Amino acid sequence: MKKVPITIGVFVVTACLLSGSVAFADMPGANPEELWNYITKVSPYKEWSFWPDHQGMQPGRAPHGPLHKVYVNDRALKSPGPPVQYGAIEVKENYSKEKELKAITVMYKVNGYNPVDGDWFWVNYTPEGEAEPFGKPSGCILCHGTRVDNDFIIVHEFK
Repeated sequence: MKKVPITIGVFVVTACLLSGSVAFADMPGANPEELWNYITKVSPYKEWSFWPDHQGMQPGRAPHGPLHKVYVNDRALKSPGPPVQYGAIEVKENYSKEKELKAITVMYKVNGYNPVDGDWFWVNYTPEGEAEPFGKPSGCILCHGTRVDNDFIIVHEFK
């Protein structure tokens, strides 16, 4: 058996670790302004996909409104089951019954942000990008907490 010098082994491990962190290099922090910039400019959410079992405009309910569309990034979409991968983002456009955009609500999975509640960072934006509330809103956590076994995700059922 041929021995690999320890410096090569350390190099390979370091390269693997760095390549994993590069995937998150452009991800925002748990910050509403950074997240808004990310989902509207860096990786525009309207270019993302829908959950396979929740396509396009769907009926909704309070507090989100009577209609909504839910977009998910690749990290969420490619998660084989709960919990979803860190960096997963779900963006819900909330509409009135007249199909007027009223709010944009976001769930963003941030490693170490809030382990008790699935590490989700929550934001409610106006259509113009003003954030309130954000962080760990009790209303979001209480409602989505009913689906803790589905990683707090309500509109998609992992098979």
